[in-house]
Amino acid sequence: MAMMKRPTVLIGTIGSTLDQGSDADRWSRWRPTVDLFRHEHLLIDRFEMLYQEQFKPIAEHLADDIRGVSPETVIKPHPIVLKDAWDFEQVYGVLHDFAAAYPFVTEDEDYLVHVTTGTHVVQICLFLLAESRRIPARLIQTSPPRRQNPPGRPGRFTIIDLDLSKYDLLASRFQREHREGLSFLKSGIATRNVRFNRLIERIEFVAIHSRAPLLLTGPTGAGKSRLARRIYELKKARRQVTGPLVELNCATLRGDAAMSALFGHRKGAFTGALQDRPGLLRTADRGVLFLDEIGELGQDEQAMLLRALEQKTFLPMGADQEVRSEFQLLAGTNRDLIAAVRQGRFREDLLARINLWTFALPGLRERPEDVAPNLDYELDQYARDTNAAVLFNKEARERFLAFASSAAARWTGNFRDFNASIVRMATLAAGGRITVEVVDEEITRMRDAWQPVLPDEESLVNAVLGEERAAGLDRFDRVQLEDVLRVCREARSLSDAGRTLFHASRAARRSVNDADRLRKYLSRFELDWPGVRG
Repeated sequence: MAMMKRPTVLIGTIGSTLDQGSDADRWSRWRPTVDLFRHEHLLIDRFEMLYQEQFKPIAEHLADDIRGVSPETVIKPHPIVLKDAWDFEQVYGVLHDFAAAYPFVTEDEDYLVHVTTGTHVVQICLFLLAESRRIPARLIQTSPPRRQNPPGRPGRFTIIDLDLSKYDLLASRFQREHREGLSFLKSGIATRNVRFNRLIERIEFVAIHSRAPLLLTGPTGAGKSRLARRIYELKKARRQVTGPLVELNCATLRGDAAMSALFGHRKGAFTGALQDRPGLLRTADRGVLFLDEIGELGQDEQAMLLRALEQKTFLPMGADQEVRSEFQLLAGTNRDLIAAVRQGRFREDLLARINLWTFALPGLRERPEDVAPNLDYELDQYARDTNAAVLFNKEARERFLAFASSAAARWTGNFRDFNASIVRMATLAAGGRITVEVVDEEITRMRDAWQPVLPDEESLVNAVLGEERAAGLDRFDRVQLEDVLRVCREARSLSDAGRTLFHASRAARRSVNDADRLRKYLSRFELDWPGVRG
């Protein structure tokens, strides 16, 4: 059985100039609304005709002419009240109310919105209502017939579906822009870590579609500052901000200096205030404010920042009149802000305000797949900064990558450590080649730098075993256990700690179970993993 065609419903306003005409020669002129009903391949079952009350005579003549060319069309007139058809707020409100009250049945009917007639404001508002799906319709646009067409022939029409995913060229363009945005946020580094790539993809989407605060968390050196700059540059390239990027490390400020730097001051507000200062919040107007280490802000600064985020206004020191600033906040921290709230060091209401979009950046140790592409990036940066190209020989590169991606590489400073390591090796590279000897020297240097040093009063053995049991250990066992406990405290898991502790000997074993070896070692001292961690 053949499927029945669904009824087509046209929604449109009449054109007070183009659609008018009651004289005999009106059929020789192009009238866009009537013209729609003269096409053999466009059957309109119902016409929802919107018109202003003062144009009722035009609407009546128009309805008669439509019935003459398309007697099967049902015409439903809808008078609307517009005092000024060029007032955007008024027009949008009236058309929005019509759409909200209209009984759309998208399962049973197809809808078209005519955007050729009416003022430009009316056309724009109809487009916006269709684009936002408040009117669940496709757009239809008409144009007059070409001159070579025989007289009396209808013009042309084009139906536009605003579901852009249906347009292959547009979809491919959006996909290309999306890929370019992701690459931009990653500084062009072809990262391979699935979790990190997924994180950057989400950040890219939110950065483009939201002006709400973004909170970047993660360990020191994980790349929060660099990512914040790239987010700003991406938004600026998309013309979403016009103001500057203003950066501040909150850990560098205290007292009046913090209030003055953030919110500005008037001359004479405090001792040393010799002239007015606008403050960073005001400087960031229409741009982006990046507050790194936001957890270091004092309580007073937190309260004023919260008001600035909610009200877009704040009071500079010594001023009696508030100033206004429209900025987007990016915040960074390596602290646990939830714990800081429990300790009374961070305001709960401010955390709620900046915690809408929180992205936790993983450290370098959590991204071993990305060591190689970051190595290439750092070498490119070194060449750009020094105008001297430096490369590894094959064996040296393999040795460094093996160490850098192993559990033995702690990378406590994350990418700061990594960058410093590459710069040192590149500087020592005679003839622009990093050799095995240079790599071995650097590995030794890093191992020494990461070696834990604990004063007696901070002994983990004392803390875990208690002073009485610790005192009964031989010095040999005590020193060894101290190092084991330190590695366990810094590791993510029992297996991770085992890989670090048994890195050298595990290569000679056929069967490797580092977690079991470590578990048995700890049991010698009546310890288990939860006890060591807690």
